[in-house]
Amino acid sequence: MAQAPFLALAGLAQKCRESASELPAKIESAPRWSGIGFLLMGERFIAPMGQVAEILELPVHTRLPGVQPWVLGLSNVRGRLLPLLDMPMYLGGQLSQQKRNHRVLVYDNGELFSGLVIDRSLGMQHFDLNQHKPGSSSSLPSSVQGYLDGTYTDEDDQAWNVIDFNRLAADSRFANASLL
Repeated sequence: MAQAPFLALAGLAQKCRESASELPAKIESAPRWSGIGFLLMGERFIAPMGQVAEILELPVHTRLPGVQPWVLGLSNVRGRLLPLLDMPMYLGGQLSQQKRNHRVLVYDNGELFSGLVIDRSLGMQHFDLNQHKPGSSSSLPSSVQGYLDGTYTDEDDQAWNVIDFNRLAADSRFANASLL
């Protein structure tokens, strides 16, 4: 009598094995690279995931006297003072007129906490590593070139310029927001 439940379960297990489909074949996939895509001066850019702490809508901010024109002001974000920097103006361009699309990419490397205002966020983007090419789009101004780390091309043949915010943070011109 004690064997009946065991035999029932053993029979059920056997039926499951007989009707189970095979596992899918192992497919080798190419290594992937991910980043945050955004528009800046009409061009597509992508920043490495580890360099963007968060993406915000443009917060209320206070203008600051005696700073470069590309410094929009200072905002309190969850108890931390976040300087807001107009990226297109810093690079020699201007923000788009569609203010409702403007976003802030928060850069925080432990030493520098900055809000980089961009024209529009395009969300997370993924590329195969073999899609990376050195160099950048020739249509970009020279003011951007020093911050770039190649390009990725998507399925629609669109070029995405990889921008390195660590290089930007290391630039003395960027670090000196004072007019004095």
